[in-house]
Amino acid sequence: MRIIVAPDSFKGTATAASIAAAVRDGWLTERPDDDVVLVPMADGGEGTLDAFATAVPGAVRVPVTVTGPGGTPVDTHWLRLPDGRAVVELAATSGLPLLDAPMPDTATSRGFGEAIAAALDAGATELVLGVGGSASTDGGRPVLEALGLDSDGAGTDGLRELPPLGVTVLTDVTSPLLGPTGAAAVFGPQKGITPDRVASVDDRLATWAARFPDVDPDTPGAGAAGGVGFGLLVWGATLAGGAAAVAEVLGLPALLDGADVVISGEGCFDGQSAVGKVPSVVRDLTAAHAPGARSMLVAGAIEAPLDDYAAAASLTVLATQTTGEPDDALADPLRFATIAGQRLARLV
Repeated sequence: MRIIVAPDSFKGTATAASIAAAVRDGWLTERPDDDVVLVPMADGGEGTLDAFATAVPGAVRVPVTVTGPGGTPVDTHWLRLPDGRAVVELAATSGLPLLDAPMPDTATSRGFGEAIAAALDAGATELVLGVGGSASTDGGRPVLEALGLDSDGAGTDGLRELPPLGVTVLTDVTSPLLGPTGAAAVFGPQKGITPDRVASVDDRLATWAARFPDVDPDTPGAGAAGGVGFGLLVWGATLAGGAAAVAEVLGLPALLDGADVVISGEGCFDGQSAVGKVPSVVRDLTAAHAPGARSMLVAGAIEAPLDDYAAAASLTVLATQTTGEPDDALADPLRFATIAGQRLARLV
């Protein structure tokens, strides 16, 4: 049988590549003669750069030191592709995991802009930007300042030109910049913004957006990464659905041809997973390109109905069954992902 394993990262616990490998190892324990193909996925957040590095032969990681979200230097990298494109991941430059604790008032996205500038300096002909996992809610102003925006933020004449083939922004977020479904209201709490301060942060973002009347803050995705989506729209970038765009670049549709089983996954499969997240994108592509294949799911926790999946394995359940301690799945996700792969293989 031909098995495709295409999970997202289990954010904060394991990369997509390591989860995919663990599921494969478990599967092959039960069915050693199957052809198991690994396609680690991403949606624009953590793991996007790694997904491209895995999928594109000849991709090179280019080291760069940038201003981290807390204002101190961070040693990171961007990815140079053989065709001249550059992939830059916000999570690796300005991501929340780079902080010891949230900094709602001072966290900055500047490092992301510095990494973009470094890729342009190196001659990138096109940029692919993953913007998930940010630590800040700054509207992307520091990103633009790193790209040449004047200090008062009132004009864009000083901004660097876009690369010749443009800038594509990968995000699974469709939120606008402002309002009850905007950057501050929806994503601010996870970055330390308390409920009583959401309105004031939203007002600050509105003041920032008003400086650019030609850019609509209601554009779906403008609220991504604390408003970095809006800042990149000001620059002239194009927003694209994260997981679907990554799947196309990785060649997943073609790899699905002839598949018998397709396994996806993410850290927590919940009510939001059906809206453009990796498992839903993989499931829809499977229906289109491998209609006879069985769709299966591996997740750290499962909190939504699984009507479209033939089988699923929750690491939390496996941890409970195996040790009596659900937290063990967080401490050792790869062990339990291996067990999940083994159990799913028994079902075919």
